[in-house]
Amino acid sequence: MRSIFLIFSLMWGINVFAKNINYTEDSLQELVPEGYLVTETIYGDLNKDNQEDVVLIIKGTNPDEIFIDQVRGELNLNRRGIVVALRNEHKYEVIVENSNCFYSEDEYGGVYAVPDIYTTIEKGNLYILFAHGRYGHWRYNFRYQSADFELIGYDESANRGSIVEVATSINYLTKKMLVKENTNNLDEYADPVFKETWTSFTLDNRIKLSGISDFSEFNHGLHE
Repeated sequence: MRSIFLIFSLMWGINVFAKNINYTEDSLQELVPEGYLVTETIYGDLNKDNQEDVVLIIKGTNPDEIFIDQVRGELNLNRRGIVVALRNEHKYEVIVENSNCFYSEDEYGGVYAVPDIYTTIEKGNLYILFAHGRYGHWRYNFRYQSADFELIGYDESANRGSIVEVATSINYLTKKMLVKENTNNLDEYADPVFKETWTSFTLDNRIKLSGISDFSEFNHGLHE
């Protein structure tokens, strides 16, 4: 009888533990503000505590932002955003909720398609990449500190097809910016010859992920 009771007790304990685990894994929608749904989930350790944190790409669900275009068909122009939550044992704590910082994937880009947005976690940092195909890309590097994610790096490549015309790299910690201009960009088969220019800049306040309302207008966040 005692062994039967022990077996049921162990089974009950395992089920409760599993339920706690599943609460976070299966209920990520609870981390999302009302009126949004999760479109992408990225896991990785963002604060070096050997626990798997989570980044959610979210999208609005307002039906008034869904239209029918005669050429492009149905367009969902609800904006997208990001939620970053750190794991504490079997629960997640939301650190950043920025619900409208990204344009819709159906946004009209004129003669160009809007850049694709990719989010990754690499070596404890959060990267957000805007990939614009043959026109180049730009990427933000955020690191967790001061209860937010601070922008510490920015890299941009302005391309013309396979030719890199200008490459920019910004370090927000050292407050240094490197601009590399390709002076041999007439022939796509020619090896690039870069002219490098280093400049220093001032930064009144640290740039945080929670404070970027619209990446399309933010650019690299520095005054020209």
